[in-house]
Amino acid sequence: MAVQDSGDDTASRRSAGGHTPARTLPRALLLHVPGSISAARTRDHKCTGSNIAELPARRRARGARRRATHASIGSVRYHGAVIRPPSEADSLIVQVTYGCSNNTCDFCGTYLQKPFAVRPFDEVVEDVTGLPVTVRQRVRRVFLADGDAVALSTRKLDQILDLLHRALPNLERVSSYANARNLLGKTVEELAALRERGLQLLYLGLESGDDQTLADIHKGMTVAEQIEGCRRASDAGMQLSVTAILGLAGRERSLVHAAATGDALSAIDPEYIGLLTLMLTPGTRMERKVASGEVVLPDSMGMLRELREIVAHLDVSDCLFRCNHASNYLPIGGRLPGDKEAIIASLDKVLEAPAAVRLRPESWRLL
Repeated sequence: MAVQDSGDDTASRRSAGGHTPARTLPRALLLHVPGSISAARTRDHKCTGSNIAELPARRRARGARRRATHASIGSVRYHGAVIRPPSEADSLIVQVTYGCSNNTCDFCGTYLQKPFAVRPFDEVVEDVTGLPVTVRQRVRRVFLADGDAVALSTRKLDQILDLLHRALPNLERVSSYANARNLLGKTVEELAALRERGLQLLYLGLESGDDQTLADIHKGMTVAEQIEGCRRASDAGMQLSVTAILGLAGRERSLVHAAATGDALSAIDPEYIGLLTLMLTPGTRMERKVASGEVVLPDSMGMLRELREIVAHLDVSDCLFRCNHASNYLPIGGRLPGDKEAIIASLDKVLEAPAAVRLRPESWRLL
């Protein structure tokens, strides 16, 4: 089973797939926001048959080496659909659980057909130690799949981390998805011990900072619980990459959801923030709610007003902010708090003159 990108691209300056061509955005917007899509795009331009000849030879060679590495790890087995953050594109993906320990969110269809289970440790050992020695020596980063490896006990996680360090001599970082409930199931001391063993970065889906919205989408956690879970991880020295979703509350509570999300992200104060725009996945409750008229989604400008409201409410210490996922209508980003006013000013220009901007077409938006 192929490994697919998921919604978070915040832990890297790499841009997600489905780029909007630069010509569709006003030059002022591209230049106004330091580190925005204009810069990211040149570093991660998608290789296609028509443009690969334009890439520098050194870059083509690097891509060939990467493809050779990926081709050589065919012994790693994956059960069902496996997703990972775009910033983990060069990581070894090791599946240690199946599915998501929560798996109740209305909008998410990733694990509908995959009940949560713990993968037998013997299989994990076989996958990691079965890699060719040359591949194991090249691995610098590992991402633990599936949806929430932190659901495992501290003892099991420690066992996995020990395996990785023994088998991968040049390992520098291990990362994983996480949810607040499982973070709250561990003490700061336990999390700190995992951090010392190399589990350095956690990707967490806040989704919304509004409790009503979280209840409506059956997140199964409150805002306060998510903030406290993140606080424990931060106190343990772990880095956090936190995502939220534009449009999740529908048109009726759009700006309430946005303001509360900005406030919650500020309370968490993560190293990375990523915003996605809601995509309707077939078979999900959210798709059925929209189809029946129970939820009416904001239009593209409404999504951008939500984005502006979130940014206006953000008060963080030092955070890489990204809204450049392929689901978003307008790729934008920067370093906060320094770029906050520039991001707001750029969004205001778009909202004041929407006809002057070609947003990402619906057919180009992807998960």
